[in-house]
Amino acid sequence: MRILKFAGAAVAALVVIAVLLSIVGVPSGFLTATIQERVERETGYRLTIAGSTKIGLWPSLNVTLHDLTFEPPVVTGTTKRVTVGSVQADVTLASVWSGHPEVTELVITHPTVYVPLRRERDPNVNPSAPPAASATDAGGEAFAVKRVKIADATIVLFHLRDRVERRIEDINAEAVIGGDRKISVTGSALASEHPLKFAIKAAMPAPPLQRQNIPVELTIDASDLLTGQLTAKAEARLNGSIVMINGVTGTIGDGTFNGWASVDLSSKPLVKLDLDFQRLDIATSKERATTGSLGSQPWSNATIDLSRLNYVDAQARISAAALDIGDAHFAPVAIDTALVNGVFKAAFSNLGLYEGQASGQLSVDVSAGDPAYAFSCDLAGVRALPLLKSTADFDKLDGKLQAKIAVRTSGTSQRAMMSALSGQVFAVFADGSIRGLNVAQMVRQLTSGTLSGWQEGKEQATDLSQLAASFRIDKGLATTTDINLVGPLVKMTGAGTIDLAAKAVALRVEPKLVLTTEGQGRASDPVGLGIPVMIDGPWASPRIYPDMAGVLDNPDAAYAKLKEMGKGLFGNSGGLGGMLGGLTGNSGSAGTSGNGSSGGASDGIGSRLGETLGNLLQQGLAPRRGQNRTLAAPSSPAPAEPPPAQADNEPDAPPQDSAAMNEVLKQLFSR
Repeated sequence: MRILKFAGAAVAALVVIAVLLSIVGVPSGFLTATIQERVERETGYRLTIAGSTKIGLWPSLNVTLHDLTFEPPVVTGTTKRVTVGSVQADVTLASVWSGHPEVTELVITHPTVYVPLRRERDPNVNPSAPPAASATDAGGEAFAVKRVKIADATIVLFHLRDRVERRIEDINAEAVIGGDRKISVTGSALASEHPLKFAIKAAMPAPPLQRQNIPVELTIDASDLLTGQLTAKAEARLNGSIVMINGVTGTIGDGTFNGWASVDLSSKPLVKLDLDFQRLDIATSKERATTGSLGSQPWSNATIDLSRLNYVDAQARISAAALDIGDAHFAPVAIDTALVNGVFKAAFSNLGLYEGQASGQLSVDVSAGDPAYAFSCDLAGVRALPLLKSTADFDKLDGKLQAKIAVRTSGTSQRAMMSALSGQVFAVFADGSIRGLNVAQMVRQLTSGTLSGWQEGKEQATDLSQLAASFRIDKGLATTTDINLVGPLVKMTGAGTIDLAAKAVALRVEPKLVLTTEGQGRASDPVGLGIPVMIDGPWASPRIYPDMAGVLDNPDAAYAKLKEMGKGLFGNSGGLGGMLGGLTGNSGSAGTSGNGSSGGASDGIGSRLGETLGNLLQQGLAPRRGQNRTLAAPSSPAPAEPPPAQADNEPDAPPQDSAAMNEVLKQLFSR
């Protein structure tokens, strides 16, 4: 009877204890030493548990540890370490009694993995050497885990000396391990502010994993970087610290690809890959803008950070039947790239580009200070309109483009790079047009007023047989001496500078018009404006006006040119041509003297006309002084009245050389 009483009391006590355990849990700091010893033996890392450790019995047996840190025995600024907010493991009670714990669910909350970045590879590391064998690899006891959840994880990539830190945040993942050793992982993350989702399936072989093929399936959704979902299949093999990925096949959107890759993780990562795409679409985050806004807005000062190129080496060959980067289209494509110690080089030859071909190379050096860029390229037979529109939102030039480009620059922003740009550019546009602009009409309009802007119109165009120019660029200033435009009804030569950093032009051109259906092939020379035309100011909307200061350089030639311009633009017997002929004593055509009786009258009228034109021409100089005045041609041969005196409240005073210019023009038109 006494034995039955003790047994009953023991059972009752166990029931009470079980109830209490299910409600409050049991502090179990005594487990800490055992757990730390097991972790160090399995991984070689030291485990520090700064928080509490508890065991619970409800709803199942579970162990919870708080504030964990995993780190090597000797901690330096270049060692990996892991911190974890909490780890909870749900374990079946039967597996504990059997001595082979089975974890039904492992929840890891707020882990942070610190990964040091390296600038140079360690020459003393053998990447093919197998890692140290653990108890698991040797066939010892192992925990069986069915499900793993990772919540709010972060990967921090850092380099202390360079003060560089990159983060992959908001990592949430769930892994399910089946009884047949098949693993399924799904999750999401935020990489450089680009959201992505991923799914991985793998069939794990029995340990050890070294040199065994592991079938892997991968799916990635990254809408900010790729225009379609990426799916791929491959066989992975571990060879020391090298992950070899063979037999890669997959799709991106509607295009397929195949190839191979490898990653050496022994020290500084070394990535090698060879991929061939049927079609590759790469989305860009570039904000689209209108042509006008591109020209009127200054270059961006936003920092372009390429420092991450210092911390990985790579060798890659990318080929594709068609490649789209934003709006730019290339077909076919074969690019060989190499990235070693912060110097990136890419070479391409016979790259298909808008009905033509491109060959060249690009190098980017970020190993020291500001990035340095060098680019050289030969273009042959490329359609200019789609190329310029897709790369620069510029849609004014069309035709077949031949070009040679050799430039270099440095800087961490668009503005800095454009200000430091140097090199040479030679370009020829053939058999095309200038869209939205009528150059001949612009030249005619210069006889009646100063132009502000390019006088664009949707229905206007200037056919061109050839537009050629070469530029020498120094610190963002492009200088040319050989602008040459030839079209059926217009011809123009010129020189000047283009300030690439300020988006401004300062050109002096000699336009000539062809006003007959014979075009450039007629016997006589095209009709010239007579005076060079200045184009200066912002390149989106420059001022265009005659260079009136050139009149004083050679008065005789200027007079002859003005008369010739008047004949060509307005006819021999009417308009400005007839007016000039009548006022100067010439009849019908220029160069035919009138009779003697009319000479005196014409001298007086010509003198007045010369004075009037002098005042008008001085107005043409106003844009050079910051004003925006209009040149008005006289409407009749009647003597013009002197212009009114300038009011005291007007911003500018008359030019000091008014009397001299008037006197010269009086003499010209009194002949």
